[in-house]
Amino acid sequence: MAHLDLEEQEQLDQLKHFWRQYGNAITWALIVVLAAFAGWNLYQYWQRNQAAQAAAMYDEVERIAMTGDAAKLDRALADMKDKFASTTYAQQAGLLAAKVYVETGKLDAAKAALLWVAEKSSDEGYQAIARLRLAGVLLESKAYDEALKQLSGNFPADFAALAADRRGDIYQAQGKKAEAVAEYLKAYQGLDASSEYRRLVDVKLAALGASVPAERAAGGAK
Repeated sequence: MAHLDLEEQEQLDQLKHFWRQYGNAITWALIVVLAAFAGWNLYQYWQRNQAAQAAAMYDEVERIAMTGDAAKLDRALADMKDKFASTTYAQQAGLLAAKVYVETGKLDAAKAALLWVAEKSSDEGYQAIARLRLAGVLLESKAYDEALKQLSGNFPADFAALAADRRGDIYQAQGKKAEAVAEYLKAYQGLDASSEYRRLVDVKLAALGASVPAERAAGGAK
């Protein structure tokens, strides 16, 4: 029995020695871990809260857009950009607002909204859509060089053919037939064979007196 008491005392002494040597480090490590866990939970809560508020504000932007009230839309979009700029709802709101601005003839406002999405969005899909639509607005304004600038550089694979088609439209508007045909051919080859849009590009080529080479058409169909 005494032997057991002595052994227990030795173990207790070893534990006390270990704690004196490493206790502070263990305590601080636990504090750091618990603080990190609490911070992560707080961040997740903040993210969910932001998403919920952004969704509600987007619903408001959508409601105003249906009325066509550009003044109210200006204020709603400004609030969205100010409070929830990093959310996908803000980018969706920018694209929606730009559509309404175009329909109501506020082209400068449409350009600003699309440029904001193109520059601020972290989603390459939204960026591509904004650049394509902005190029279209600039084309309507006959700002051809600015439109082509929006279409320069790389596009995600799903949007590359659409960018080529839009460049073709710009070159055609400038009377640059050869350049237009070259871009339309790129668009044609990049679109799915069953796509209705591909047929539209074919019509554009025909209007310019051009056609898709047989081997290219066969390759696309394959």
